[in-house]
Amino acid sequence: MSTQLLAREGAEIEAFTALLRAHAATTREFNADLVADHGLTINDYEVMLRLAHAPDRRLRRVDLAEEVFLTPSGITRLLAGLEHSGWVERVSCASDARVTYAQLTEEGLEKLRAAAKSHVASIRILFSERFSPSELEALRDLLQRLPLAEGASCEP
Repeated sequence: MSTQLLAREGAEIEAFTALLRAHAATTREFNADLVADHGLTINDYEVMLRLAHAPDRRLRRVDLAEEVFLTPSGITRLLAGLEHSGWVERVSCASDARVTYAQLTEEGLEKLRAAAKSHVASIRILFSERFSPSELEALRDLLQRLPLAEGASCEP
């Protein structure tokens, strides 16, 4: 093998490792901020955000689990905490008793709006301190080339 090919293989591994480390570090930082400022984990925030963008602010629990990459038992535990806080409620389907929805409450929507202000501000600070506007555009374009899980959306 040529040295050039080995260098490229090394750069691919280094890029992947950097992506994983950056994801882990930023997720930890954003999670800690959300918990400290709003009593929400980053997973709570994502679930509430997805519900806020859903029709009637509700999704089937099974669909919500798939969207946020949680197991059925994982989404059940997460939703139990949000239900206990009054931010999400369990709603039955009128036409099929086997179907249960998670629905964002008015209280939950207000909580999400408050959390979104500081969370989005933290994201903007993190990226604006490290990248120029043109670098951010390039980073966005490069990352959008990576595959998403089936059914996943880039929209926050």
